[in-house]
Amino acid sequence: MALVLFGCWADFAKDSAEIRYLVLSSMVSSNILEVKASLFAASRFCELTDDFASVVLEMLVNMMASPETLPAVRLGGASVFTRMVCSYSVSKRAYKTGIKLVLDSSEENFIIAMLVSLSKLVSKSTSLISEQVDVLLPYLSQENSWQMRETALKCLHLLFVKEGCCTPVNMHVIKAVFSILHELELPSVMHCGALQILHKIFLLTLPNLPSFEKLEFDHLLAILENAAQSPIMSKCLAALRILTDISSKLWARKNSESFAVYSSPLPLRVISLVMAQLRSLVKPLPDPCQTSSRIFHEIKSLLKLILQLVGEHPDLGATVLGEISSFIKYFGTPNENFLASKHIASSEVLDFEGDMYQAFRSKLLSHIHRFVAACLQILNEAGAITTNVFDKVQLLVEQLHHGRIFDCYTRTVYSLLLHSYLVGILIEHPFKQELATLEHACKMLSERDNWHSYKAGIYATNQGAWITATFIFAKLMSRVQSDSCYCWFKSLVQFSHSEAKLWLSPLAKQGSFLVGSVGTNELLAFLKDNFGELGQDAAGNNDVPNYRDVLVGAYKNACSSIETLERVIISRKAFCFQRWFFSLRAKLLGAVGEILEVLDTSKQETFSIIIEVQNSALTNMKCLEKFTQFSCRLNRLAKEFNLINSSFIGMDCESLKIIARLALSCSLLAFSAGFPHFFPNLPAYKYLRTCEREHSQQSNLSSMLLQDLLGRLLHIDQEVSMDLCKLLDNGGCPRKCSHLQSGNYILKSGHEVKGILDIIRYAVSTVMHLQIETNRIQNEAIISHVTKNGVELLLEIIRKWLQIPFQMPKQFFNTRPIIGSELFVYSTDSRNQSQITVSSGLHLSLNLCLQLRNASPELSLGLTKLYCVLHSRVSFQKQCHRERNDEEMEWQCQPWESEEIVEMNEKLFQYVTECAKKTTSYGKLFRDDDMNDDQMVYEFVCFEPNAKGQGFSSCVLDVSHFPIGCYRIEWYSCCIDNEGSYWSLLPLNSRPVFTVQESLFV
Repeated sequence: MALVLFGCWADFAKDSAEIRYLVLSSMVSSNILEVKASLFAASRFCELTDDFASVVLEMLVNMMASPETLPAVRLGGASVFTRMVCSYSVSKRAYKTGIKLVLDSSEENFIIAMLVSLSKLVSKSTSLISEQVDVLLPYLSQENSWQMRETALKCLHLLFVKEGCCTPVNMHVIKAVFSILHELELPSVMHCGALQILHKIFLLTLPNLPSFEKLEFDHLLAILENAAQSPIMSKCLAALRILTDISSKLWARKNSESFAVYSSPLPLRVISLVMAQLRSLVKPLPDPCQTSSRIFHEIKSLLKLILQLVGEHPDLGATVLGEISSFIKYFGTPNENFLASKHIASSEVLDFEGDMYQAFRSKLLSHIHRFVAACLQILNEAGAITTNVFDKVQLLVEQLHHGRIFDCYTRTVYSLLLHSYLVGILIEHPFKQELATLEHACKMLSERDNWHSYKAGIYATNQGAWITATFIFAKLMSRVQSDSCYCWFKSLVQFSHSEAKLWLSPLAKQGSFLVGSVGTNELLAFLKDNFGELGQDAAGNNDVPNYRDVLVGAYKNACSSIETLERVIISRKAFCFQRWFFSLRAKLLGAVGEILEVLDTSKQETFSIIIEVQNSALTNMKCLEKFTQFSCRLNRLAKEFNLINSSFIGMDCESLKIIARLALSCSLLAFSAGFPHFFPNLPAYKYLRTCEREHSQQSNLSSMLLQDLLGRLLHIDQEVSMDLCKLLDNGGCPRKCSHLQSGNYILKSGHEVKGILDIIRYAVSTVMHLQIETNRIQNEAIISHVTKNGVELLLEIIRKWLQIPFQMPKQFFNTRPIIGSELFVYSTDSRNQSQITVSSGLHLSLNLCLQLRNASPELSLGLTKLYCVLHSRVSFQKQCHRERNDEEMEWQCQPWESEEIVEMNEKLFQYVTECAKKTTSYGKLFRDDDMNDDQMVYEFVCFEPNAKGQGFSSCVLDVSHFPIGCYRIEWYSCCIDNEGSYWSLLPLNSRPVFTVQESLFV
């Protein structure tokens, strides 16, 4: 027992000469238990000291060579070799010694133990791996016993799979491992091990294997195909993974060939094999274990392989979707398939529509639905969404509609796939598809399946199917009993209804077709009550829809949604994302509605009147000034969308993408509304520059608009980015770090952003063309020409923008507490800790503690830095009274109402970016004056977070210029995770207050 304890305490026991002597002397004891304990202690010491390891190695050689050594001691001694890793020289000497012992021994158990120990030893010293592989290969041959071959295979598995060996591999190794697969009589565990080894070897060597062409490739593929059809799923998956990687990595070199063993190219053959395994897994067997998690884990693994192939070969997308459609058809008629495969008489038909099998079907189709959505997303990013792909998705949905065993929820969510913007743009009559979705939703609600109805409603908002969402949420609202649930659904109904009317407004005539085609009385009443007026308008005239009134109504509904939601709020920090998102949407709709109100597009004659009055320079300048105001508001909205994207840690990728697109839309509208600022030769240009300083903290609005839009397009469209750079150069604007955005998601090109990109191309090209035109016009006519064409451009962009579907991010339905921070501020003056005071004319010294709130331990451990900015200004002065701290304690977490939060986040992001560059050009502390001569101070603080998400620091605020009085300190914080992502942290506690007192010393 003492020797075992010494081994466990090796860190400090190794330095004791007495303990060392005791361990070494016990190795030659006549007591076998004492010898085993000493070998354990010696192995732990060998990991830490070179000299001790050398002595033990010599003793082990003598012990192993002695015929008197018991087999149990020899096996115990073999395990010591694993621990001789204190230095490379010791490891190499131990390895060479161990190999000699193996070659000199004929005892199988000892050889097996030594092979395992030496493999573990060399796995930590890569220079010896190749030699060990050469030692192991002979033991794979058929001349050796089954146990010896299994051990050699496990050792190779350890080196290649578990430890991730990256040593070069020759054809001899591949052929030796492949020989295991030829022997069908061997246990399946050995076949699986061999396949996993081959998979790792292929991943490392396939791209650069010079002698690969000489290998009998058709024979190799035939073996893998046989393994891929094995009823043992572990073996099947291992073979399919190899074939998938061969298809992805090697087929690029052989894409013009088709091996004789196959009648189709390899990727198609792999897809066929995977689908065959899927069918075998879901055969309707009378076995309750069909619903086990193991089956679905295997299904997910198989579908993941197909996604990998689609990612490497987007042209196979239509083929894959066709296979899935056939699979659903096969799965939709289980009784016939089962009877045919099992030869069961019709009188013996089992109840495949029972609860057990219905649960299995629902879960399976849920996995397939996620797979189809992921597949479409991959095709979208590759620009491979075609009419053929759409036809396959439509066929897939129709298979579900015709299958009698599928439930209404499944039919509804699959039907919503066709409403996705990825494929929805290819639908000629979207209302026809909307009608089919509504009918499935109506049946689902009639079955009182409330939970699945709610999930379908959520998915409808994600897909932008606002009519369906309105219908579902309205029905559920009438069924809930609690006031909080009622208000939640009411807010959803109000918002969904406004978005549905907004979506319908450009297609009013089709709306009439929709209402007139409904056969269900319940649906007909719903549509007429909520959207019937659109169809009536379209039937009576051909005028352009009244976008202004629709936008104003949508804005009011969005505001009403916020008010409704606030009725159920118990804590002021609850539903933060939901209220913020509603608020941003309301601000956007309100701004665009006000633009249209200025232009008054509801009356066609008014537009011509606006153009005619351009002869008045004063009227023109006032009109252009309003556009400046709108441009500043929309630009700030784009930055606020950036802020919400970085303020909710762990937000799903799809939500990040949707919000990033909304930010891009705002940036586009801001650019379009700011068109007067792209014409420096405009007579009113100096006046506009004066106006922009009144509405924006930027001194050059045109530069800000161009930089913001350019920063969002750099990774999407290089051509438009170059045009924006030309506009920057033409305006004499300096190029800054326009690629830096405070959001964590960078948009990629795809169908979702295609509509916005088309509008951006149109807007930028029109502005550039208008710049060229103005250079040929006399000064007196420039303002009229720019105003007329700029207004026409803005109107057209708004019309196009309104036709882009709006989607709700999934994050909206995540009601978990927000991850934010609390700042605790104390004066460094230890004499008065209850208040923060400073004498007039002096700097304010503070001790700070920043605490992460609502964060998981994993997140806290994953943070590398915390940052905070403190900000105060003279205008923050407030009335001093004793109750001020109590008054401030209940602070409302409402970032959408803060005037400072966007600017503070921008400054903090800039500071963090400069810190990452390790530059000192950006000050840690500075004073400044704003446009109203309001003196202000900023201080940036960095914290080192601990495991609890806490950080401690101190700072000094230069408030020496503040008059006597009480002032609040605005603050904002952020964190950097171990992946380098920037996350904003919303403040969750009160804003501190400090008092400037009259100096005691004159």
